[in-house]
Amino acid sequence: MIRVVLVDDQQLVRTGFRMMLDAQADMTVVAEAGDGAAAIEVLRAHRADVVLMDVRMPRMDGVEATRRICAGPDAPRVLVLTTFDLDEYAFVALRAGAAGFLLKDVPPEELLTAIRVVHAGDAVVAPSTTRRLIDRFAAYLPDPARAPDDRATASLTDREREVLLLVAAGRSNAEIAAELFVAETTVKTHVGRILTKLDLRDRVQAVVYAYEHGLVRAGH
Repeated sequence: MIRVVLVDDQQLVRTGFRMMLDAQADMTVVAEAGDGAAAIEVLRAHRADVVLMDVRMPRMDGVEATRRICAGPDAPRVLVLTTFDLDEYAFVALRAGAAGFLLKDVPPEELLTAIRVVHAGDAVVAPSTTRRLIDRFAAYLPDPARAPDDRATASLTDREREVLLLVAAGRSNAEIAAELFVAETTVKTHVGRILTKLDLRDRVQAVVYAYEHGLVRAGH
């Protein structure tokens, strides 16, 4: 059973999500909170696997709440909910440790799939979507004129660095395998080693890492 905590300052939104999630055989909403500060308190009393986190809330927004939650031991996975056209916090939330982001008007089946994917330990944001997201929020990234930080990937092998760049370019594991003429399982192994060596949680953070260290640039 996937235990979910809902964090949104709108009661109606939380009620709608609760009805949908509790109707699933493999999900249950264990608690709700109306802002980030309340979410942190709730998570001290309730064990959760996934947190659906709104961005714009009073007292403490979803970005700061995500940062604090993900910094703790045995942290639940956090999915940030955003209106996208209005909220420019999605990229910062990914840096704070969120496993991905969803639009608030996401179709129900996509939300349910995303929760299951994140619970399984993967990122909910597809590589191509991640690329578009980071391109949109390029203002948060380093100066494009800055030289790549070679120290950032010093622990990686040449092949692992190559795979990292392809992940950051929006390639799926299957596409990377085809480009490098290797098996998809080999690519998965490389990605796993990259995450371990760079102390990253998932491929979303790997993309963010590559951009932050000047290995790739928004719009390229």
